[in-house]
Amino acid sequence: MAVTTFRADIEQRRQRAKNVRRTLWRGTFLTLLLAVIVGGYFSWVHLFRGIPALPETDEFWTLGRTSSIELRDTHGKLLLHRGPWYGSAVEADALPAHVVNAFIAGEDKRFYDHNGIDISAVFRALIANWRAGYTVQGGSTLTQQLIKNTLLTPEQSIRRKVQEMYLAVELEKRLKKDEILALYLSRIYLGNRAYGVDGAARVYFGKTAYELTIAEAAFLAALPKAPSRLGNEGDQGKAKERQRYVLAQMVNADFITLEDAQKAAEEPLDIKPPPGPENGDDMGFVADFVAQQMAALLPDAPHDAVVTVTLDPALQAIARASVEDTLKKRGKAYAVKNGAAVMIGLDGRILALVGGTDYEKSKFNRATQAMRQPGSSFKPFVYAAAMEKGLTPETIRIDQRIYITRDWAPRNYTNSYVGPVMLKDALAHSLNTVAAQLTKEVGQDQVVSIAHRLGIGTDLISVPSIALGSDETTLFDMTRAFGAFARKGKRLDPYLIEKVEDTRGRLIYQRKPYPESTVLTARVAKDMDRMLRRVVTDGSGWRANMDDIRVAGKTGTSQNWRDAWFIGYTPDYVAGIWLGNDDNQPMRKVTGGFLPAQTWHDMISDMYAKGLLTEVAPADSSSELSEADQKRAAFYARLSAAFAAHQPTRVARLDPKPQTQ
Repeated sequence: MAVTTFRADIEQRRQRAKNVRRTLWRGTFLTLLLAVIVGGYFSWVHLFRGIPALPETDEFWTLGRTSSIELRDTHGKLLLHRGPWYGSAVEADALPAHVVNAFIAGEDKRFYDHNGIDISAVFRALIANWRAGYTVQGGSTLTQQLIKNTLLTPEQSIRRKVQEMYLAVELEKRLKKDEILALYLSRIYLGNRAYGVDGAARVYFGKTAYELTIAEAAFLAALPKAPSRLGNEGDQGKAKERQRYVLAQMVNADFITLEDAQKAAEEPLDIKPPPGPENGDDMGFVADFVAQQMAALLPDAPHDAVVTVTLDPALQAIARASVEDTLKKRGKAYAVKNGAAVMIGLDGRILALVGGTDYEKSKFNRATQAMRQPGSSFKPFVYAAAMEKGLTPETIRIDQRIYITRDWAPRNYTNSYVGPVMLKDALAHSLNTVAAQLTKEVGQDQVVSIAHRLGIGTDLISVPSIALGSDETTLFDMTRAFGAFARKGKRLDPYLIEKVEDTRGRLIYQRKPYPESTVLTARVAKDMDRMLRRVVTDGSGWRANMDDIRVAGKTGTSQNWRDAWFIGYTPDYVAGIWLGNDDNQPMRKVTGGFLPAQTWHDMISDMYAKGLLTEVAPADSSSELSEADQKRAAFYARLSAAFAAHQPTRVARLDPKPQTQ
């Protein structure tokens, strides 16, 4: 009995010990399981916290891009590139096979076999890196590289790698292989600010991706490993070694023959120097103006804008050269350092825009931003207002010293007066007294109104001296406003942007024609055209005259020779020239009828010589008058001459080539 009790007691103790051990093991297991679950949860949270969602396919094309802009003329010629080089979006099946195969062979041989992660490549990389003691090989697929370059940060960590792999698998579920390949080839960074195979082809070789040779394609496919370093090495060192590696892999994959690879490896690569931030000495001014207009037209403009502009490269080059030649040859002698030019087709296309001669030194656009006094080049608005009141070019007014206000009596540039004079002669010889009288007669508010109506967009202060161009405006606005005289009363509405696309070729904006606005009656426009032609044939603008082209225009000089202008037009174009100094220092008696008129003449003559202008013989202004008007004009001319003969000696003679203003 005692033995039995003893044995039972021992068995109970064993059972209790077993239960304790079981409880301990169970507790330990549960604790470990809980730790694993909690640790796994927090690890999962750590690894996937903040992971971005896969965007829509269209967003992949522009995701994370720095803004860039390309300017092209209407023939597709590149005028300027600003920002990173993205090139055009490419489709894998449209590229030469060797271009696509070079990247597959060099970066991801099993691209068409994996689901976004190449497990065998990952293990090969781990073993190679362990043996070397540092990273010598990567296991990323093209899909992973696309994810890394568009969605994730460049940090090197397990967390970022896990996110990259997860998103790569998800992307492979959503897109076809060729779609992923097209995105990769359009977005991969290849050094020297070049993104995508087409952008890199343009930067390194000055051609499109569709024109790449096997050697060139293999060189570009060698760059993703270290784009900044290899891209700057060019055709030498490690870049060349990496190119040979890509060629060897292409042979191993049966993409090319051994002979093709050997030939490509020996082929010298004509690598261009990296392009600078601006192409062209003056295209920066144009790009700034385009950006300003795009902001108004397209608040949500694409980050990779390809803008077709109206600018004519040949006319732009001539306009720039004309301003530069004047400043180089005569600038020092006449204390003039700066100049600008604008040329607009009578259909509204801005064909040339010269904001200065050195964009790198000064980005201030003197054609569109500089507010300067137009001087006498403003007078046509005064005369147009007078024509609207019923006056004619043959109307007589007295050129004499007269007080317009209690304390202002304008003087002529010659400081002399001619007495009775027809308005066409007063404008031709830029008589200040007559312009001031006309402004008082028609009303200064009316003069300001007509200037705005014709295209002056800047605010103008309505004061008596507005008659002489005392307020400030821009060369661009002045040139535009003269367009109404050239277009028989139709306002000129200039435009520079024809269309805006992105690098995928999608049309974002297309300019559409719209009804023209009539701002002058046919009679007023005809009278003004006749008088402005007389300025050139018989007045202050004689230096702009040409035998074979009908020219009309007006000179302008501000106080103390701080600004000198000539605004003129032909049957094809309206163009303006401004000369002066940015610091507003006076020039050495440079008038609008001197250097600006001569520069304008040289510019138009050069265009005519190169066949860029239509040959139009000048019309005789007298032939436009009736016989009665011609007799009346002759009578008043004789009267004016007789009056002048009895005046004091300080009476100006209306010479065909007077002192210019």
